Amino acid sequence: MLMSQSRGSQNTYLLVPILLIALLLSTAVIRGPNLVSLSGFGSAIIVSAPLILATFSLMALAVAGRGTVDLAVGPLLAFINVTIVKLNGLGIVTGPFGVFLVALGIGVLYQLFFALIIIFVRVQPIIVALSGFLALTGINLVILPRPGGTAPDWMSSWGLGNTIFSPILLIVLLAIAAWLLFTTTSFYANLRLMGYDERAAYTSGVRINVVRIGAHIIAGLFVGLGAICYTALISSGDPTQGTTMTLTAVTALVLGGVSLSGGRGGVAGGLLGALNLFLIGYVLATFNFGSTQAFVTQLFYGLILVLSLLLTLLVPIIGRYLHFISPFAAFAVLGCVVVGIMLYISTRDTYGVAVAGEAFKSNPDVMTRYLLLPVQSGSGPALPDLTPLQKIVFGFAVILAVLTFTVRVIVAEAVSVRLGAFIYVFVSALILLLFLVVGQQSHAAGILATGQSLGIGP
Repeated sequence: MLMSQSRGSQNTYLLVPILLIALLLSTAVIRGPNLVSLSGFGSAIIVSAPLILATFSLMALAVAGRGTVDLAVGPLLAFINVTIVKLNGLGIVTGPFGVFLVALGIGVLYQLFFALIIIFVRVQPIIVALSGFLALTGINLVILPRPGGTAPDWMSSWGLGNTIFSPILLIVLLAIAAWLLFTTTSFYANLRLMGYDERAAYTSGVRINVVRIGAHIIAGLFVGLGAICYTALISSGDPTQGTTMTLTAVTALVLGGVSLSGGRGGVAGGLLGALNLFLIGYVLATFNFGSTQAFVTQLFYGLILVLSLLLTLLVPIIGRYLHFISPFAAFAVLGCVVVGIMLYISTRDTYGVAVAGEAFKSNPDVMTRYLLLPVQSGSGPALPDLTPLQKIVFGFAVILAVLTFTVRVIVAEAVSVRLGAFIYVFVSALILLLFLVVGQQSHAAGILATGQSLGIGP
């Protein structure tokens, strides 16, 4: 019963990042419609991947308790980045195997050193983290005094961002899958117990030192993967991004509902927090503050960090009155609204041109494609020839059936801790639908360009 209440309380914290990501994503799509495209999604994945993995690295340590927040995560990521670039320039490490080995090895060795100091020297984690932050910041400038160098040649295509499916997306998905598998192990249960109450975990037979070392090793693996993604993003070395990455990752961690005191944190919260920070930067970029853009962005990150800490104190109180709201049900409902906005923004120009352009009437094929009417050709199966009224009725019936099914499942499982496989299937269907519409729009844009080149455009 107590564990169920704990889990329910933990899920309550997800309401804030879920609501925020819905507002930010809607605003981002309205302010910058280019986000809803294959290249837009691809660029978003490339840019947000280092932040997501850095947040996961901090989350593994935060769950362990003792207020372990690795302030050196940004300089460590930059240290791995400049090391890879320097070794590539010297011709020592150039292949994929060597780069991954160096990145993951440096991350694990640093975090192992971090853990041993905490355990055996008994220094407070925040002191060790601050010392590592200062030391690595200086070492990075010694290795590479200014941004420059080149990443390995095989990384050049990773950071283009012109497609959704890329090696960077695969790395992020594997990291998420690894964390989800990790949560099913007894080691994760011991880690959370140690974060809640280290003395109780020790008296229960948990090997505290082994669990803490394991958490640091996991954090080192995540920061190593984040450094690889960051190197692919900028295709060079940059020793100056440590401070920015640390502030952003800590803000994303708190915004995702991860407790800095330990015992609470999950992949959903960390992922939502990182995506929220990316969307905040994207929305601010659409306002074009000019030379003060970087300062305004940092200002908003700081304000969000303070507000997130305040909400961390208020959410347990608010949760007493909102305990009947399932965060996963809220995610499904808000997901429908946001996807609807994205579909409207991505297709409004297409259908507006199709209906208003009188010149297309001279080309039945182009007009047929835009109005989504059946193609009258002898090859291939044709769609049913429905009138506009029949299509409206049929579409309304399908939407009503889907909403009825969704509401019934949400109501039936709102009292449970989570929606199980339904939420993942539902969100996957929404994402696939969005990809389908984006692909159809890209196809329609190609047809429009062809029509204009033939002199039949508006």
